[in-house]
Amino acid sequence: MAAFVDPTDDMLRDQWLSVLAREQVPAGTNQKNFVQCEVVLCFCASLVMDYSEYGSASASRAPFPVQDLARVFKRPPTSIIAKMANLYGTRSHGGKHDLEVAERLRDLDLLRGLYLRILDVARSLSVDEVELPDFLHLEDGFALQLEGQAELDVSVVETEFERKLEQHKRKGSRTAVLTTQKMFTFAVRVGQHRFAQSVLENHENCCVFCGLSGTIAGRRRPRMMVASHIKPWRDSSDDERLDFRNGLTACPTHDVAFDTGLITVNEDLSVSYAPGVESDVRATPALRHALGKPPLGERIFLGPDSVAPEMSYLTWHRERIYVAV
Repeated sequence: MAAFVDPTDDMLRDQWLSVLAREQVPAGTNQKNFVQCEVVLCFCASLVMDYSEYGSASASRAPFPVQDLARVFKRPPTSIIAKMANLYGTRSHGGKHDLEVAERLRDLDLLRGLYLRILDVARSLSVDEVELPDFLHLEDGFALQLEGQAELDVSVVETEFERKLEQHKRKGSRTAVLTTQKMFTFAVRVGQHRFAQSVLENHENCCVFCGLSGTIAGRRRPRMMVASHIKPWRDSSDDERLDFRNGLTACPTHDVAFDTGLITVNEDLSVSYAPGVESDVRATPALRHALGKPPLGERIFLGPDSVAPEMSYLTWHRERIYVAV
């Protein structure tokens, strides 16, 4: 286990040398066993993309950084996707240490330090940023944080685990889909992180209600923008929880206003106040500065390449959140 989570520099160097000396093996033939640094980087890649959307027939279309890892590891993309699945226990014949390693790598401080050491040794062996990109963006000193975590209610996640465990038992499945509650919870957190990143990217890191940008002085500033579900996580299906069209990017004030039903978004993407709110906005200067028009737009702000939210989610919000105020 130390070779995975607490390797010496010599260990990491030997691991990388074995990777760099490897010959490319065609897909469908036996692959070399993954060395420890490969396993860790595959786990790190799971924070960026959803491996569960890709199988053997579609792995060649898997997004960044799967293809980059496949090239540097001299493996087919299917091997990278399969290793990710092993680490989350979603394949019945995973690697011997995969689940144990994944349990340890849930510690984000440990993972950040390990990721940087793996990249540092790779760079010393002339594996540059083109061949192996810094896909977690940590080499410039950024922290490793999961986005969108405030939306997750621990008790709701625990209840969801129990429901899935019971469902799993009824099906009599022999796969290790649900390994431990801790890993299930981490998988939920990672899914929420990927969802939030997709929502932020779709809205160009700007509040859809007032247009404020969370990118200041050339850098995206954490916590300036919140990416939340329109139809809340607790009420959504598995697919809806990961659908970026079920999300809006907002500054904290307007995120709370939407989440609590003070404002809503109509089918034409116009913004409406709940009954009684507009009169208070007109009468109260501080509230007018926060919820007046402006700063709110008549319609939500979308960039030229932004995908509009799915109407069924907005309808759910108007019928279940907005009307209840």
